[in-house]
Amino acid sequence: MLPPDFSKITVDKIQLQQTIGKEMELHVLRLDKIHPVISGNKWFKLKYHLEKFSANNYKGILTFGGAWSNHIIAAACACSMYNIKSVGIIRGEKPKNLSPTLQLAEEYGMQLDFLSREAYSQKSNPDLLNYFLQLYPNFYVIPEGGSGLDGEKGMAEILKVVDLKLYTYILCAIGTGTMFRGITSIISPTQTLFGVYVLKGFEQSNFAEANQMTTSDYHFGGYAKQSLTLINFMNDFYERTGIPTDFVYTGKLFFAVEDLIKKNTFQKGSKLLVIHSGGLQGNASLTPNKLHF
Repeated sequence: MLPPDFSKITVDKIQLQQTIGKEMELHVLRLDKIHPVISGNKWFKLKYHLEKFSANNYKGILTFGGAWSNHIIAAACACSMYNIKSVGIIRGEKPKNLSPTLQLAEEYGMQLDFLSREAYSQKSNPDLLNYFLQLYPNFYVIPEGGSGLDGEKGMAEILKVVDLKLYTYILCAIGTGTMFRGITSIISPTQTLFGVYVLKGFEQSNFAEANQMTTSDYHFGGYAKQSLTLINFMNDFYERTGIPTDFVYTGKLFFAVEDLIKKNTFQKGSKLLVIHSGGLQGNASLTPNKLHF
């Protein structure tokens, strides 16, 4: 498996019916193109964690995620690529049949340890971390989703591949918030970073900078929840633009973008950059042929 190829990243200009008459430009940063497995923003989140691992005498990498985690599969693949031992602490009891995500993580050599949801909710507890580090001594711990300051540092490099000053708004999905925080650190005061929560329960934003906006109106019931409305939109969006999305993050993001444009959220003449953060493997959980791509 070859490392990510940044030359494959494109900025696609798309025309939506909602932008007609508003003198508005809409571009999509296609991070999903850099690698088939370590897709989109996952490579950026892992970059400095991997550098810290390499700079020290660690024996392996230990990280956390769910059964359909983009982060788990990306970490497993990256560790396989660089011949690093890896352990995934997986949320929930071990199922009779592993998800395709976890099956592939095992194929990449990741050892999977399952943890009850109640215990998993304490994943940041030092006592629990010490327990796992006794089981796996001298392993480097990457937080769930590649979050933390090292993840944010990597995310700040995303927009080096585009001419950032061209855009009025930069839009992205918010899961752990790592990408959002990383991008916040590099945009100018005249630009607005707009985040779309994909999780339920964020009616009040965790972010309060003057040039930040967020919405919690498009989570479709919560993390990894979906509806026929969302699936139909994803199929229609692909047919109109040729851009594949997933129902966990980017499908909700693009649904929000179209609706927000329709509601005149952005000023006339605005230039929007939407970050396609990759990670389409969760779509494998859907019924075959439910998506047209």
